[in-house]
Formats: sequence, C-alpha cells, structure tokens
Amino acid sequence: MEHSRHITIIGGGITGLSTAWYVQQEAARQNIDITYTLVEQSDRWGGKILTETIEGFGERPFVVEGGPDSFLTQKPWAAQLAHELGIDDQFLPTNDSRRQTFILHRGKPTPLPDGVMLIVPTKIKPFVFSRLISPWGKLRMGLDWFIPPKRDDGDETLATFINRRLGQEALDKIAEPLLSGIYNADAEMQSMMATFPRFREIERRHGSLIKGMLAAQKARQSSAPDQASSMFTSFKPGMEELVLALRQQLTGDCRLGTAVRQIAYGPSPTANWQLFLQDGTILQTNAIILAVPAFVAAQLLADIAPEAARTLQTIRYVSTGTISLAYRRAEINHPLNGFGIVIPRSERRRINAITWSSTKFDHRAPDAYALLRVFFGGSRTPEMMAVPDDTLLPVVQAELAEIMGVTAVPVFHRIYRWQQSNPQYDVGHLQRVAAVEAHLPERLFVTGSPYRGVGLPDCVRQAKETAVNVIAALSTQSPETAVIRVDRKI
Repeated sequence: MEHSRHITIIGGGITGLSTAWYVQQEAARQNIDITYTLVEQSDRWGGKILTETIEGFGERPFVVEGGPDSFLTQKPWAAQLAHELGIDDQFLPTNDSRRQTFILHRGKPTPLPDGVMLIVPTKIKPFVFSRLISPWGKLRMGLDWFIPPKRDDGDETLATFINRRLGQEALDKIAEPLLSGIYNADAEMQSMMATFPRFREIERRHGSLIKGMLAAQKARQSSAPDQASSMFTSFKPGMEELVLALRQQLTGDCRLGTAVRQIAYGPSPTANWQLFLQDGTILQTNAIILAVPAFVAAQLLADIAPEAARTLQTIRYVSTGTISLAYRRAEINHPLNGFGIVIPRSERRRINAITWSSTKFDHRAPDAYALLRVFFGGSRTPEMMAVPDDTLLPVVQAELAEIMGVTAVPVFHRIYRWQQSNPQYDVGHLQRVAAVEAHLPERLFVTGSPYRGVGLPDCVRQAKETAVNVIAALSTQSPETAVIRVDRKI
C-alpha cells in the first residue's frame, strides 16, 4: 500500500464482479498502479445469477436458470461487457418468430394484442379486436391522444401515471402485470421516475404516449428498416457464463466465504480505511465500494455514516422465487405457442407468471422435452415464500392444470428462493439515493441494484461508472495525503 493504491469491493454479485473488472480495465488504461480485493461472504460468485445444467434426458442437457434468464439488449452495457470478455459469440437471442405474450384474463390466457409496445397500442386493428380490454377500456386508452401532459417533474406512482394517461383497465390488465412485474413491485407504490422515466419523457415531448410510441416506431424503421434484433438475449450455456468469464479474467485478490464485520477509519494517511473481517483479520485499503443490498450497506455504515445508513434502511425489499418444471413434450397438450403468461393481481392466483423457457430460447431442453418456469412471491404473492417445497410443488401443478391444462407429472423440478432479494423503487426513490450519496464519506461508494436500475445492464453500467469515479478520486490523492474525514456526528 505504500507504493500503490488499493480498492476493496464488498459483494460478489454481478455488480461487484463488474466493478472489479472495470477497476482493472480503467487502471490499465490510465497506467495507474492500483490493486483491489473483492470479497463475497457466500460460497459462490454471481449473486442471483445461477445456472444449473441437468443431464440424462437426451443428447442435449436441460439448462435451468435460478435467476435472470436474459438481459435487455436495448440497454447496451451487458452486451458490451460480454464483448470485452470475449464471450459475445455465445449470445443466444430469444426465438422472436415465436414471440407472443399472454395475459391471464378471467382465468384464460389471452394474447396481448399485436403492436402493443410495453403498454401502448401502436396498431389499431389487433387492439380493436382484442378480448383483453373492454370497449370502454379501449376508448379510455384512446383518450391518451387528447389528455394534456403533466407539466412538472415531480415523481408519481406507476399506478397514478397509467390511470391518468390510459385508465384503470389498462393498469389492471397490462401495466400492473407487465411493468410492475419487471420490478416485482406494487404499482401503487412504484416510482415512475426511477423505473420508467422514458414514459414521462415521451409524455413531455409528444403530449401523448401513443403519439410518442408511433414516432419512435417510425424513427426506428426509417433509420434501420432491414435490421432486426432481439429485445432480449442470453448465453447458450446459460446466464452464469457471464459470471464465469468475469471471474476467470479478474486478476485481483478475490475471496469467497469472506464476511465484513465492521468498517472503520484507517490508522494512517496511507490506509484510509480498515475492514474487520469475520475471521478476525483486518484489511487496510484506500477506497471501499459497497456492491451489496441496501440493508447490508446500512449495517456497515451505521458507525461511520449514520445519516446514509438511516436512509438506506428505508429502501424496502421483497423476496421472490421460481420453480422450473421439465416435462415430456408428448404429455403436454398445450401448444406452448409463445413466451408465456403474465398474471394480473386481480386474477387472485397463487403464482405471478409462467415462462415457456424451451419456447423462448433454444438450447434449454432436449428434444422431445419442454421446460416451464413459474414465478411466485414478490409484492403480489408474498405468502407463497413461506410455503414449504413439498407443498409448493402440488400448488404450482394445480395452477398449471387450471391455467394451461397441464396435468402431466414433471420428470424433475427445481425450486429457487431469493430472500430479501429485490429492492423496491418506491416514490421518491431517486431522492433517497441522492441523499445516501450526499452523506457518504470520501472514497466510499455504493453501487448496484438498490440505486439506479435493477436489471443486469443497469448493474453493469453502475459498476463501470463507479470504477471510473473511484479511480478518479484516488488519482487526486497521493498515497501520502491524509484522508479528509467527515464529521462523525452527521
């Protein structure tokens, strides 16, 4: 540490791993002597990214995702990271020729009308003839064309925004299961500005969501009329391919099974911080990056940044789970003619959604088999997280029988539970994040899903930005410069 600067990254999920990678890359690019330590308290890297490969059912294995099964390509940062790591040849786009989303409506899967972009209809005929929305609901959605836009920049809930622009039925049947489902959130609490600021920008620029979506569609067609790219992509071996590639190419000190018990100010100008580890050792470092859940960061910051810690404690979390079920294809009468079914809260089911994984992607099931994935927990069915595994399976089988007519016995199933895993971006979230960042001591950073985006691309983007910022902060301080400490009474 007397001859180089050192960074410690706490948290070995995708954000922590990506932060380590970009610290490594940025230090090399600037030819700066920086070392880093990455610590993760569990026994595996990757956080919620977990892929299980199951052999023995054919020439090709099942590829079962315990966490995210893909990432959004319209946000470029995850794809860029894969390219930097040299694994972009493993990209696996969705089978867009079979793309179709169904919404459970009065107990029956009903197709989302062709041309609906997120929540906004852009084709008249499919929308008019859809059974999903009533005639009055369609008329109310069409009024978006004439309703004046909100003029101020204040935050509002997703429910308030959709009700204001498109009406209650659009909220219930489309926005709540689709948009709140992305965040496992409650539409009545979900921050519009933190989750879908693009809609507010469209409203401001065009005065109408429908006008804005039509303009965006026309612009895309004119700029790249022949270009077709999938909205989501994965990796042929599974999402954990990204984690493995990162870990293989990190050159720093990476430690699993290493929990941080306490953070304290360092004893000397060349050691700005001390980390007291669970095993009794003390790690001295110049900068710290917390890539951990907000409630974990709050515990670690309680003594050195109490105001930031108190605000971090206000970021709510929900728990989520999935169960993947494999079937012999001949034993399922359902055509599996799409990507799956989302389920509005008003349907009062015990599950939130169903993905037809082996339709959505190739290389997910052997020939003559099908793979389904069922979602539960979150803000819609939190009680299901307490259901034991041996009870959960028959509950899910009963739901599949009622919704899809699937009565076959699965050849295997896998249950994954993620406790306190999904941060909730409630109204005012961005102001809370700004307050946390304003009360952090110098050379201590927070990053990742609790703050400015929960999806994989946003986590990678935040990791890169944080790596650049921490190296910039260290570059302005020579190793001999004393640390400027904040008032402990903040």
